[in-house]
Amino acid sequence: MTGEPIVVLWSAPRCRSTAFARMMIERGDFEVVHEPFSHAVDFGESDVGHRTVHDQHEVMTALRELAAEVPVFVKDTTDFRYGDLLADVDFLRRCRHSFLIREPAAAIASHARLNPALGRDEIGFAWLHEIYVRVVETTGQRPAILDSDDLLRDPVAAIRAYCATMDIPFRGDALAWQPGMLPQWARSARWHTDAADSSGFHSGQIGPPAAHIAPHPVLGAFYRYHLPHYQALRELCLRW
Repeated sequence: MTGEPIVVLWSAPRCRSTAFARMMIERGDFEVVHEPFSHAVDFGESDVGHRTVHDQHEVMTALRELAAEVPVFVKDTTDFRYGDLLADVDFLRRCRHSFLIREPAAAIASHARLNPALGRDEIGFAWLHEIYVRVVETTGQRPAILDSDDLLRDPVAAIRAYCATMDIPFRGDALAWQPGMLPQWARSARWHTDAADSSGFHSGQIGPPAAHIAPHPVLGAFYRYHLPHYQALRELCLRW
């Protein structure tokens, strides 16, 4: 591998991945790229460094070029399936992959509040699991997986374990930051108000179980579809 690392965090929507990326911005040692794959699909364009790109192939090319100059951290969500990404073995091998999950009833409840017309597939755990399996197939390595509830319960231990697994320095001072909406979130700002209001990871952010999801006539079926994919990833989470 040539150039600087490309560290990627894949997450189903509403798993607190924007707060994780906010921590990575606070570190100051990575160029943090916000949801380039999902924005390319959803909006027809996304930003990678100073470039605007328009499809998955352009995203991957731009990330490679950016990482020729600086270490790159990419945060993206699986509300879409990224077939071109899955087919690009060279890119998958170029990156250091990691995954962020959350108990799916809570993720679905949060998602449905923002998107009442939520469809089954855009909940994202099945597509997230697909990326994980593909990464293992192509790299022969087991990526780091964090459950965001575990992260909130013990942020120091969780991020230490993450950094050790991803071979990056632990920086405890990055676990706290000033609240505020960042410019790179503007295109999808309504999805990031919780992260904008946050100043760190706290166990009080976990909230009560979303008990209303399983019996819901529509969302309950979505929950049961995605639950096995979450459980498969949960079994492989980092422990400390």
